[in-house]
Amino acid sequence: MIRKLCAVALVAVVSGCGDGQPFSDLQTTDTTTDPATDPGTTDTTGIGGDGTPTATAQPPGTAAPTPDASIFRYEESNDLGGGFVQDVSYNATDDTFSVDNLAFDGFNTYTRDGLVGTLSSPGNPTVYAVYEGAQTVADSLTGNPIDQFDYRAIYGVSANTTVVNGVTLPRSRFAIVRTGSYVDYGFGGFVYERNGSVVMPSTGQAIYMGDYAGIRVFQNASGIEYVTAEMEIAIDFNDFNAGDAVRGRISNREFFEEDGTAIGIGTGANQLPDAPVTFAVGPNSTTVNGEIAGELASYTLDDAGAETIYETGTYYGIIGGPNADEVVGIVVLESADPRTDGVNAQETGGFVLYRDPPT
Repeated sequence: MIRKLCAVALVAVVSGCGDGQPFSDLQTTDTTTDPATDPGTTDTTGIGGDGTPTATAQPPGTAAPTPDASIFRYEESNDLGGGFVQDVSYNATDDTFSVDNLAFDGFNTYTRDGLVGTLSSPGNPTVYAVYEGAQTVADSLTGNPIDQFDYRAIYGVSANTTVVNGVTLPRSRFAIVRTGSYVDYGFGGFVYERNGSVVMPSTGQAIYMGDYAGIRVFQNASGIEYVTAEMEIAIDFNDFNAGDAVRGRISNREFFEEDGTAIGIGTGANQLPDAPVTFAVGPNSTTVNGEIAGELASYTLDDAGAETIYETGTYYGIIGGPNADEVVGIVVLESADPRTDGVNAQETGGFVLYRDPPT
């Protein structure tokens, strides 16, 4: 499926989904780190051991999550430069995106990218809008231009809305901010949230489908790339008893240069592998609050035809809606870039997927 990357696409569509409020305004009062895991049950009879395997920890954010209220999460600070973005907001009036706590990104206000305005595919109800930081700012005394770092933000917004404290908000949304201006991955971060509550099923299964969009940055190389894909997540609400099973797949990935030029898929010198990403399935992948987390990976074939790991990483998400209708989340993958020796790639992607896509 070929996706067209459009320049400055349909401001009205994004404006209809944004509300101008920072994600951080929607947190609970205390935003200290809490793994928010569901330990399940521990059986100390029969076979010896330490009980149920622990779940992948949720990122920091809402300290006391419940299924009855909104949940906000942000990337944990790490030695790779992540976790510096915790406060973002969208301004529907002029279609701008504000990001706090990043140096040399202008005056924190990002405008719609002039070359790649959206990563949404035709017909996908989720808006994946792309914004860029200012290229230069003026010295406040002399007016001399000061070059800024090359920052990009993806703002993903659900097509569904809900009312929280009298305010109509997107049911779920995420933002990713990364830069290609550092030799390392650079400073940035991600945030994601569910607005309102969720009613988690206790039986049956569900499948969520839609698109995925992300930014790729590098260690030992500069520059930014974009990625789009199809994605699905399935959840078995019957089992495992300790945290329902989550299965997922990111497929048909397409990669683009910063100006929207397609990157070849294959095994050539300047191509990237056609490698679907799959979730690792196991217990403790969900919580009673509707959060999901776990590991994922992609695989390629070596010269002998044997399957080998290409990318590894983690997914995080939150289920929302009265019928567990949708799921929002983030994927972070790392790999050795097959095009250049000594260069590593970090892909941060976001998604809003639906059981029954709105029309």
